[in-house]
Amino acid sequence: MNFNQFIQFALDEDVKDGDHSTLACIDANAKGKAILKIKEQGIIAGLDIAEQIFQLIEPEAQCQFYKKDGDKVSYGDIAFEVQALVHTILKAERLVLNIIQRMSGIATLTNTYVGKIKNYPTKILDTRKTTPNFRWFEKQAVVMGGGYNHRFGLYDMIMLKDNHIDYCGGIENAIDKTNAYLKEKNLNLKIEIETRNIDEVKRVIAHGGIHRIMLDNFEPQMIVEALHLIQNKYETEASGGIHLDTIETYAATGVDYISVGAIIHHAVTFDVSLKAVIS
Repeated sequence: MNFNQFIQFALDEDVKDGDHSTLACIDANAKGKAILKIKEQGIIAGLDIAEQIFQLIEPEAQCQFYKKDGDKVSYGDIAFEVQALVHTILKAERLVLNIIQRMSGIATLTNTYVGKIKNYPTKILDTRKTTPNFRWFEKQAVVMGGGYNHRFGLYDMIMLKDNHIDYCGGIENAIDKTNAYLKEKNLNLKIEIETRNIDEVKRVIAHGGIHRIMLDNFEPQMIVEALHLIQNKYETEASGGIHLDTIETYAATGVDYISVGAIIHHAVTFDVSLKAVIS
């Protein structure tokens, strides 16, 4: 599904046979203005998408931006002004707000995590713990908040997790079969493998054939031990139960990446509103 299809499905879900509230009391040819008002402090995201939504409904709709995606905003700021048919503004209003509120909430929480480890080279990654059919928007919001995207889906990177390893009969089998598969299919995909303890880290190092080692549910002192063994031969990623109160301790270990599903699935809706401008 492409962007326009998604937006059209979302509008169809909301409008169905008509926005009867608007149809009942607003002239079809009436033109108007509206502003997006910021009602709390954070990172704004989804503004470019809002413009695309308005223009998908009405190609002549115009937006004047006072903020851009990824900007820090505060209560009372105006992010943009839209000029269009009133029917367009009211038809698009809730979809625009839903997307901006969700994306800005994710961008704001991501930025909070990023700020916690600003003195370290470690990068914050998102995960696939996303809303079905809304993943692209959520992952864009992570980037706008200063984080980085992990793989987008199952197709663009190999991740051999605990279940893959157990079903396959062990670490070495999983790595060998994966490399043979990639060669057979002529696929150029990076391989990440999950490890659950120091012994598994040692086995991965001894066997090779991967690009990144995930240190899953390792305590910080265990990560330090693992990094000493890995010696920068592979990228490293800490994962599992890491939150705002502990993330700096994990970054201080020197691990390359920390993946945090919470930056998406724990994000709180950001408060904005679309208000009519009456001259």
